Amino acid sequence: MENAWLDLLSYGGLNILVPLFVFLGTMAIGWVAKRVLLKIAQRWADQTVTRVDNILIEAMKGTVMFWVLILGLHLATQFSPLPDRLAALIGRSLLILLILSLTTVATRVTGKLVKVYGSQLQGALPVTSLTQNLARLGVVTVGAMIVLNQLGISITPILTALGVGGLAVALALQDTLSNLFAGLYVSLAGQIRPGDYVKLESGEEGFVTDINWRSTTVRLLANNLIIIPNAKLAQAIVTNYYLPEKRMSLLIPLSVSYDCDPDQIEELLLEETRGACAEVPGLLAEPEPFVRFIPGFGASSLDFTLICQVGEFTDQYLVQHELRKRIFKRFKQAGIEIPFPIRTVYLRDPAMNAPGRTVEAAG
Repeated sequence: MENAWLDLLSYGGLNILVPLFVFLGTMAIGWVAKRVLLKIAQRWADQTVTRVDNILIEAMKGTVMFWVLILGLHLATQFSPLPDRLAALIGRSLLILLILSLTTVATRVTGKLVKVYGSQLQGALPVTSLTQNLARLGVVTVGAMIVLNQLGISITPILTALGVGGLAVALALQDTLSNLFAGLYVSLAGQIRPGDYVKLESGEEGFVTDINWRSTTVRLLANNLIIIPNAKLAQAIVTNYYLPEKRMSLLIPLSVSYDCDPDQIEELLLEETRGACAEVPGLLAEPEPFVRFIPGFGASSLDFTLICQVGEFTDQYLVQHELRKRIFKRFKQAGIEIPFPIRTVYLRDPAMNAPGRTVEAAG
């Protein structure tokens, strides 16, 4: 038995055991280093203000052991008596795997950075699924070019082939490409951004939740989603209630009896509205509210319009609710009448409809 083991070692057993021990030792050291270093890095990142370090650590957590595996295989190859040609092939393959893994990590980091910091950069594109995917695509393109370079493949013929086949692809994917470029236009224009409250010409209105390569998603106040193809959105008439700013005017029409004093009504409305500014969420004290005697003289009432400012579009519902309650109570306390519609009816007696005889009665 001892002679058999000696024969195995003499015929190359050490050539197998040494690379295996190197590989297992590298994996063990890498596993310990990963746990220790990532814990230290996470503790340090939690104490910093920026989120870049947190994003990097989160993106690398699932890839560190893969890098350790590549390192272990590389070291094991160096300690094994493989032919130079085979060793070079294994080394190149491991390098390509490393580039692919780095590209994957860079793609994750890029998408997160665009999402976190894209909206903070002046003049940058709005943060949408489309812009995040474009950033990731740029990283993947760079990674693919590096891999092709390592494989010794020239990209010039590939670009030529893509140019020749581009026309056929464009014709086959006409609708898809129109939505893609319309999405780019919508994002570049900055007139419709995620988070904006918009109203379509067809009547639907809600918050823009995302703009991707094919469509734009709008969430209605009823918590339903509308999926709009980007090509149709680019051609539609859209009202954006968040541009040029979120603050907007709120007009509340009010009617009182002809017996009321217009100056008293104006003073009363302004007093109630100013008092509500500090108590009703969304009602702004600046610019100051004001009252206009418009539309003016109605069929059975004096018609006023109260104009005030709210923080954003959805604030108007609570503000109207609270102001109308307050104004109604104040009108009752002051004895101000909100009149019912009144009509004057003229009656004509057919029996007296003879020539020269007409009777009119008003009531």
